Amino acid sequence: MLDTEACWEAVRRRDASQAGQFYFGVTTTGIYCSPHCSSREPLRKNVRFYESALDAERDGLRPCKRCRPLETRDLVAERMHAICRFIEAHSDDPLHLETLAQQAGMSRFHFQRTFKAVVGITPKQYHDGLRVNALKSALETSGDIADAAFDAGYGSTSRVYERAAARLGMTPAQYRRAGHGITIYFACMETPVGLLMLGATDRGLCFVQFGETEVELEALLRAEFERADIRPMQEPRDPQFDAWTDALRAHLSGAQPHVDLPTDIRATAFQQRVWTYLQRIPYGEVRSYAEVARGIGQPAAARAVARACASNPLAIVIPCHRVIRGSGQLSGYKWGVERKRALLDRESALRRVDFRELGAE
Repeated sequence: MLDTEACWEAVRRRDASQAGQFYFGVTTTGIYCSPHCSSREPLRKNVRFYESALDAERDGLRPCKRCRPLETRDLVAERMHAICRFIEAHSDDPLHLETLAQQAGMSRFHFQRTFKAVVGITPKQYHDGLRVNALKSALETSGDIADAAFDAGYGSTSRVYERAAARLGMTPAQYRRAGHGITIYFACMETPVGLLMLGATDRGLCFVQFGETEVELEALLRAEFERADIRPMQEPRDPQFDAWTDALRAHLSGAQPHVDLPTDIRATAFQQRVWTYLQRIPYGEVRSYAEVARGIGQPAAARAVARACASNPLAIVIPCHRVIRGSGQLSGYKWGVERKRALLDRESALRRVDFRELGAE
Protein backbone atom coordinates (compact mmCIF):
# COMPACT_ATOMS: atom_id res chain seq x y z
CA MET A 1 0.00 0.00 0.00
CA LEU A 2 1.19 3.52 -0.77
CA ASP A 3 2.02 5.84 2.11
CA THR A 4 -0.27 8.65 0.97
CA GLU A 5 1.22 11.24 3.32
CA ALA A 6 4.74 10.51 2.09
CA CYS A 7 3.47 10.66 -1.49
CA TRP A 8 1.83 14.01 -0.87
CA GLU A 9 5.05 15.42 0.57
CA ALA A 10 6.93 14.19 -2.51
CA VAL A 11 4.40 15.96 -4.74
CA ARG A 12 4.75 19.18 -2.74
CA ARG A 13 8.57 18.99 -3.07
CA ARG A 14 8.27 18.02 -6.77
CA ASP A 15 10.66 15.20 -5.91
CA ALA A 16 12.13 13.87 -9.19
CA SER A 17 13.69 10.92 -7.36
CA GLN A 18 10.16 9.50 -6.88
CA ALA A 19 9.40 9.50 -10.62
CA GLY A 20 8.02 6.10 -11.55
CA GLN A 21 7.51 5.12 -7.91
CA PHE A 22 3.92 6.36 -7.91
CA TYR A 23 1.56 8.69 -9.79
CA PHE A 24 -0.95 11.22 -8.54
CA GLY A 25 -4.26 12.11 -10.11
CA VAL A 26 -6.30 15.28 -9.73
CA THR A 27 -10.02 14.58 -9.75
CA THR A 28 -11.01 18.12 -10.72
CA THR A 29 -8.87 18.16 -13.89
CA GLY A 30 -9.09 14.47 -14.77
CA ILE A 31 -5.34 14.11 -15.33
CA TYR A 32 -2.56 12.18 -13.63
CA CYS A 33 1.07 13.22 -13.21
CA SER A 34 4.50 12.15 -12.03
CA PRO A 35 5.51 13.43 -8.57
CA HIS A 36 7.92 16.00 -10.05
CA CYS A 37 5.30 17.70 -12.28
CA SER A 38 5.81 21.48 -12.41
CA SER A 39 2.11 22.28 -12.71
CA ARG A 40 0.38 24.29 -9.98
CA GLU A 41 0.03 22.42 -6.71
CA PRO A 42 -3.49 20.96 -6.44
CA LEU A 43 -5.64 20.93 -3.34
CA ARG A 44 -4.93 17.86 -1.22
CA LYS A 45 -8.61 16.88 -1.10
CA ASN A 46 -8.65 16.54 -4.90
CA VAL A 47 -5.61 14.25 -5.13
CA ARG A 48 -5.49 10.47 -5.42
CA PHE A 49 -2.37 8.29 -5.56
CA TYR A 50 -1.70 5.29 -7.80
CA GLU A 51 0.97 2.61 -7.91
CA SER A 52 1.00 2.58 -11.71
CA ALA A 53 -0.08 4.66 -14.67
CA LEU A 54 -2.41 1.82 -15.67
CA ASP A 55 -4.23 2.13 -12.32
CA ALA A 56 -4.72 5.86 -12.93
CA GLU A 57 -6.07 5.25 -16.43
CA ARG A 58 -8.45 2.59 -15.10
CA ASP A 59 -9.81 5.34 -12.85
CA GLY A 60 -10.66 7.41 -15.94
CA LEU A 61 -7.68 9.80 -15.80
CA ARG A 62 -5.55 10.89 -18.76
CA PRO A 63 -1.78 11.59 -18.75
CA CYS A 64 -0.50 15.11 -18.12
CA LYS A 65 0.96 16.79 -21.23
CA ARG A 66 3.43 18.77 -19.15
CA CYS A 67 5.29 16.06 -17.18
CA ARG A 68 4.47 13.20 -19.64
CA PRO A 69 4.10 10.42 -17.05
CA LEU A 70 3.96 7.72 -19.75
CA GLU A 71 7.54 8.55 -20.76
CA THR A 72 8.56 8.14 -17.12
CA ARG A 73 6.72 4.83 -17.06
CA ASP A 74 8.62 3.63 -20.15
CA LEU A 75 11.97 4.51 -18.57
CA VAL A 76 11.03 2.63 -15.41
CA ALA A 77 9.84 -0.33 -17.49
CA GLU A 78 13.21 -0.42 -19.28
CA ARG A 79 14.95 -0.53 -15.91
CA MET A 80 12.76 -3.43 -14.77
CA HIS A 81 13.41 -5.28 -18.04
CA ALA A 82 17.13 -4.92 -17.38
CA ILE A 83 16.58 -6.49 -13.95
CA CYS A 84 14.77 -9.39 -15.64
CA ARG A 85 17.83 -9.95 -17.83
CA PHE A 86 20.02 -9.78 -14.70
CA ILE A 87 17.88 -12.42 -12.97
CA GLU A 88 18.03 -14.64 -16.06
CA ALA A 89 21.83 -14.34 -16.18
CA HIS A 90 22.09 -15.29 -12.48
CA SER A 91 19.17 -17.74 -12.23
CA ASP A 92 21.39 -20.41 -10.66
CA ASP A 93 22.44 -18.06 -7.85
CA PRO A 94 20.54 -17.10 -4.69
CA LEU A 95 19.21 -13.61 -5.40
CA HIS A 96 18.09 -11.49 -2.47
CA LEU A 97 15.67 -8.59 -2.79
CA GLU A 98 18.34 -6.19 -1.46
CA THR A 99 20.72 -7.24 -4.24
CA LEU A 100 18.15 -6.67 -6.97
CA ALA A 101 16.98 -3.36 -5.49
CA GLN A 102 20.58 -2.15 -5.37
CA GLN A 103 21.04 -3.20 -9.00
CA ALA A 104 17.97 -1.12 -9.90
CA GLY A 105 19.07 1.84 -7.77
CA MET A 106 15.89 1.75 -5.68
CA SER A 107 14.85 1.04 -2.14
CA ARG A 108 13.58 -2.50 -1.43
CA PHE A 109 10.01 -1.25 -0.98
CA HIS A 110 9.86 0.75 -4.21
CA PHE A 111 11.69 -1.89 -6.23
CA GLN A 112 9.39 -4.72 -5.14
CA ARG A 113 6.28 -2.72 -5.93
CA THR A 114 7.59 -1.34 -9.23
CA PHE A 115 8.82 -4.70 -10.50
CA LYS A 116 5.44 -6.31 -9.85
CA ALA A 117 3.59 -3.39 -11.48
CA VAL A 118 5.72 -3.68 -14.65
CA VAL A 119 6.32 -7.43 -14.92
CA GLY A 120 3.12 -8.70 -13.30
CA ILE A 121 4.81 -10.96 -10.72
CA THR A 122 7.31 -10.42 -7.91
CA PRO A 123 11.09 -10.76 -8.44
CA LYS A 124 11.00 -13.99 -6.42
CA GLN A 125 8.23 -15.43 -8.59
CA TYR A 126 10.17 -14.49 -11.71
CA HIS A 127 13.32 -16.14 -10.35
CA ASP A 128 11.40 -19.24 -9.25
CA GLY A 129 9.75 -19.46 -12.67
CA LEU A 130 13.12 -19.59 -14.41
CA ARG A 131 14.25 -22.37 -12.12
CA VAL A 132 11.05 -24.35 -12.62
CA ASN A 133 11.46 -24.11 -16.39
CA ALA A 134 15.02 -25.41 -16.03
CA LEU A 135 13.72 -28.18 -13.76
CA LYS A 136 11.10 -29.23 -16.31
CA SER A 137 13.77 -29.60 -18.99
CA ALA A 138 16.06 -31.48 -16.62
CA LEU A 139 13.30 -33.86 -15.48
CA GLU A 140 12.54 -34.76 -19.10
CA THR A 141 16.14 -35.75 -19.80
CA SER A 142 17.40 -36.98 -16.43
CA GLY A 143 16.59 -40.31 -14.87
CA ASP A 144 17.15 -38.98 -11.36
CA ILE A 145 15.18 -36.26 -9.58
CA ALA A 146 18.13 -35.24 -7.41
CA ASP A 147 20.35 -34.72 -10.47
CA ALA A 148 17.63 -32.70 -12.17
CA ALA A 149 17.15 -30.57 -9.06
CA PHE A 150 20.83 -29.71 -8.77
CA ASP A 151 21.11 -29.05 -12.51
CA ALA A 152 18.22 -26.56 -12.18
CA GLY A 153 19.98 -24.70 -9.35
CA TYR A 154 18.11 -26.10 -6.35
CA GLY A 155 20.25 -26.75 -3.28
CA SER A 156 18.34 -29.88 -2.30
CA THR A 157 15.43 -32.05 -3.38
CA SER A 158 13.43 -30.78 -0.41
CA ARG A 159 13.59 -27.31 -1.96
CA VAL A 160 12.11 -28.75 -5.14
CA TYR A 161 9.15 -30.24 -3.30
CA GLU A 162 8.67 -27.07 -1.23
CA ARG A 163 8.82 -24.55 -4.07
CA ALA A 164 8.60 -26.23 -7.45
CA ALA A 165 5.73 -28.66 -6.94
CA ALA A 166 3.08 -25.95 -6.86
CA ARG A 167 4.40 -24.41 -10.08
CA LEU A 168 4.65 -27.76 -11.87
CA GLY A 169 1.03 -28.49 -10.99
CA MET A 170 2.20 -31.79 -9.49
CA THR A 171 5.20 -33.20 -7.67
CA PRO A 172 8.45 -33.56 -9.66
CA ALA A 173 8.13 -37.36 -9.66
CA GLN A 174 4.60 -37.14 -11.04
CA TYR A 175 5.69 -34.64 -13.68
CA ARG A 176 8.48 -36.99 -14.80
CA ARG A 177 5.88 -39.78 -15.11
CA ALA A 178 3.56 -37.57 -17.24
CA GLY A 179 1.07 -37.08 -14.41
CA HIS A 180 0.77 -40.72 -13.38
CA GLY A 181 -0.67 -40.98 -9.87
CA ILE A 182 -2.79 -37.82 -9.94
CA THR A 183 -6.54 -38.09 -9.35
CA ILE A 184 -8.76 -35.58 -11.15
CA TYR A 185 -12.47 -35.24 -10.43
CA PHE A 186 -14.75 -33.56 -12.95
CA ALA A 187 -18.31 -32.30 -13.32
CA CYS A 188 -20.24 -30.18 -15.79
CA MET A 189 -22.43 -27.15 -15.26
CA GLU A 190 -24.79 -25.24 -17.54
CA THR A 191 -23.96 -21.54 -17.96
CA PRO A 192 -25.57 -18.67 -19.92
CA VAL A 193 -22.88 -19.20 -22.61
CA GLY A 194 -22.89 -22.99 -22.83
CA LEU A 195 -21.80 -26.17 -21.13
CA LEU A 196 -18.73 -25.83 -18.88
CA MET A 197 -16.66 -28.67 -17.42
CA LEU A 198 -14.55 -28.28 -14.27
CA GLY A 199 -11.71 -30.67 -13.53
CA ALA A 200 -9.84 -30.44 -10.22
CA THR A 201 -7.14 -32.12 -8.18
CA ASP A 202 -6.92 -31.77 -4.42
CA ARG A 203 -4.85 -28.60 -5.04
CA GLY A 204 -7.23 -26.70 -7.29
CA LEU A 205 -8.75 -26.38 -10.74
CA CYS A 206 -6.72 -27.88 -13.59
CA PHE A 207 -9.35 -27.90 -16.36
CA VAL A 208 -12.15 -25.37 -17.00
CA GLN A 209 -13.39 -25.55 -20.57
CA PHE A 210 -16.51 -24.99 -22.66
CA GLY A 211 -17.88 -27.63 -25.02
CA GLU A 212 -20.99 -28.92 -26.72
CA THR A 213 -21.40 -32.23 -24.85
CA GLU A 214 -20.14 -33.92 -21.71
CA VAL A 215 -18.71 -36.74 -23.82
CA GLU A 216 -16.64 -34.30 -25.87
CA LEU A 217 -15.37 -32.49 -22.79
CA GLU A 218 -14.48 -35.68 -20.95
CA ALA A 219 -12.51 -36.83 -24.00
CA LEU A 220 -10.56 -33.54 -24.00
CA LEU A 221 -9.83 -33.91 -20.28
CA ARG A 222 -8.58 -37.47 -20.68
CA ALA A 223 -6.44 -36.53 -23.70
CA GLU A 224 -4.79 -33.73 -21.75
CA PHE A 225 -4.12 -35.85 -18.65
CA GLU A 226 -3.78 -39.23 -20.30
CA ARG A 227 -2.00 -40.95 -17.41
CA ALA A 228 -4.02 -39.48 -14.57
CA ASP A 229 -6.83 -41.23 -12.68
CA ILE A 230 -9.88 -39.30 -13.94
CA ARG A 231 -13.21 -39.77 -12.19
CA PRO A 232 -16.63 -38.07 -12.32
CA MET A 233 -17.53 -36.18 -9.16
CA GLN A 234 -20.00 -38.34 -7.22
CA GLU A 235 -22.91 -37.28 -5.04
CA PRO A 236 -22.74 -35.98 -2.41
CA ARG A 237 -20.19 -33.72 -4.03
CA ASP A 238 -17.11 -32.40 -2.29
CA PRO A 239 -18.07 -29.09 -0.57
CA GLN A 240 -14.93 -27.39 -1.88
CA PHE A 241 -15.74 -28.40 -5.45
CA ASP A 242 -19.27 -27.07 -5.00
CA ALA A 243 -17.86 -23.79 -3.67
CA TRP A 244 -15.74 -23.39 -6.82
CA THR A 245 -18.74 -24.17 -9.02
CA ASP A 246 -20.91 -21.66 -7.13
CA ALA A 247 -18.21 -18.99 -7.44
CA LEU A 248 -18.05 -19.42 -11.23
CA ARG A 249 -21.84 -19.39 -11.51
CA ALA A 250 -22.00 -16.17 -9.46
CA HIS A 251 -19.26 -14.63 -11.59
CA LEU A 252 -21.06 -15.42 -14.83
CA SER A 253 -24.27 -13.91 -13.43
CA GLY A 254 -22.46 -10.68 -12.54
CA ALA A 255 -22.94 -11.16 -8.80
CA GLN A 256 -19.21 -11.73 -8.24
CA PRO A 257 -17.21 -9.61 -10.73
CA HIS A 258 -13.82 -10.83 -9.52
CA VAL A 259 -13.17 -14.55 -9.25
CA ASP A 260 -10.05 -15.84 -7.51
CA LEU A 261 -9.96 -19.63 -7.28
CA PRO A 262 -7.11 -22.04 -6.46
CA THR A 263 -5.51 -23.53 -9.55
CA ASP A 264 -3.31 -26.55 -10.27
CA ILE A 265 -1.80 -25.80 -13.67
CA ARG A 266 1.62 -25.79 -15.28
CA ALA A 267 2.91 -22.59 -16.82
CA THR A 268 6.10 -21.15 -18.23
CA ALA A 269 7.33 -17.93 -16.63
CA PHE A 270 5.97 -16.00 -19.62
CA GLN A 271 2.57 -17.66 -19.50
CA GLN A 272 2.32 -16.95 -15.79
CA ARG A 273 3.01 -13.26 -16.36
CA VAL A 274 0.39 -13.06 -19.12
CA TRP A 275 -2.24 -15.01 -17.18
CA THR A 276 -1.62 -12.96 -14.01
CA TYR A 277 -2.09 -9.76 -16.03
CA LEU A 278 -5.33 -11.07 -17.56
CA GLN A 279 -6.72 -11.73 -14.09
CA ARG A 280 -6.20 -8.04 -13.27
CA ILE A 281 -8.26 -6.75 -16.23
CA PRO A 282 -11.41 -5.29 -14.65
CA TYR A 283 -14.75 -6.99 -15.23
CA GLY A 284 -16.41 -5.58 -18.36
CA GLU A 285 -13.21 -4.15 -19.84
CA VAL A 286 -10.90 -5.34 -22.63
CA ARG A 287 -7.24 -4.96 -23.59
CA SER A 288 -5.47 -5.49 -26.91
CA TYR A 289 -2.70 -8.06 -27.30
CA ALA A 290 -0.25 -5.17 -27.68
CA GLU A 291 -1.50 -3.56 -24.45
CA VAL A 292 -1.03 -6.83 -22.57
CA ALA A 293 2.48 -7.16 -24.02
CA ARG A 294 3.34 -3.65 -22.84
CA GLY A 295 1.70 -4.35 -19.50
CA ILE A 296 3.99 -7.31 -18.81
CA GLY A 297 7.04 -5.36 -19.92
CA GLN A 298 7.58 -7.02 -23.31
CA PRO A 299 6.10 -4.63 -25.90
CA ALA A 300 7.34 -6.72 -28.86
CA ALA A 301 5.66 -9.91 -27.61
CA ALA A 302 2.08 -9.37 -28.80
CA ARG A 303 2.10 -12.62 -30.80
CA ALA A 304 3.50 -14.55 -27.85
CA VAL A 305 0.70 -13.05 -25.73
CA ALA A 306 -1.81 -14.39 -28.26
CA ARG A 307 -0.24 -17.86 -27.98
CA ALA A 308 -0.41 -17.69 -24.18
CA CYS A 309 -4.10 -16.81 -24.43
CA ALA A 310 -4.68 -19.72 -26.82
CA SER A 311 -2.99 -22.15 -24.39
CA ASN A 312 -5.08 -21.03 -21.40
CA PRO A 313 -6.51 -24.16 -19.72
CA LEU A 314 -8.95 -22.32 -17.45
CA ALA A 315 -11.77 -20.48 -19.20
CA ILE A 316 -13.27 -17.61 -17.16
CA VAL A 317 -10.85 -18.18 -14.26
CA ILE A 318 -8.11 -16.75 -16.50
CA PRO A 319 -10.23 -14.33 -18.56
CA CYS A 320 -8.49 -14.49 -21.94
CA HIS A 321 -11.81 -13.50 -23.53
CA ARG A 322 -11.02 -9.92 -22.44
CA VAL A 323 -8.14 -9.66 -24.93
CA ILE A 324 -8.92 -8.43 -28.46
CA ARG A 325 -7.06 -7.10 -31.48
CA GLY A 326 -5.87 -3.51 -31.52
CA SER A 327 -8.41 -2.81 -34.29
CA GLY A 328 -11.22 -3.73 -31.92
CA GLN A 329 -11.95 -7.06 -33.64
CA LEU A 330 -12.55 -9.97 -31.32
CA SER A 331 -10.18 -12.31 -33.22
CA GLY A 332 -9.91 -15.95 -32.20
CA TYR A 333 -11.03 -17.59 -29.00
CA LYS A 334 -10.29 -21.14 -27.95
CA TRP A 335 -13.95 -21.78 -27.25
CA GLY A 336 -15.44 -19.88 -30.20
CA VAL A 337 -15.65 -16.21 -31.18
CA GLU A 338 -19.43 -16.13 -30.70
CA ARG A 339 -19.00 -17.31 -27.12
CA LYS A 340 -16.32 -14.64 -26.61
CA ARG A 341 -18.70 -11.97 -27.93
CA ALA A 342 -21.48 -13.25 -25.67
CA LEU A 343 -19.19 -13.15 -22.61
CA LEU A 344 -18.02 -9.59 -23.34
CA ASP A 345 -21.52 -8.34 -24.14
CA ARG A 346 -22.83 -9.91 -20.95
CA GLU A 347 -20.06 -8.41 -18.79
CA SER A 348 -20.48 -4.99 -20.38
CA ALA A 349 -24.24 -5.00 -19.83
CA LEU A 350 -23.98 -6.21 -16.23
CA ARG A 351 -21.27 -3.62 -15.51
CA ARG A 352 -23.48 -0.81 -16.87
CA VAL A 353 -26.36 -1.97 -14.70
CA ASP A 354 -24.05 -2.02 -11.67
CA PHE A 355 -22.84 1.52 -12.39
CA ARG A 356 -26.41 2.80 -12.74
CA GLU A 357 -27.34 1.24 -9.41
CA LEU A 358 -24.30 2.84 -7.75
CA GLY A 359 -25.27 6.19 -9.26
CA ALA A 360 -28.79 5.81 -7.95
CA GLU A 361 -27.44 5.30 -4.45
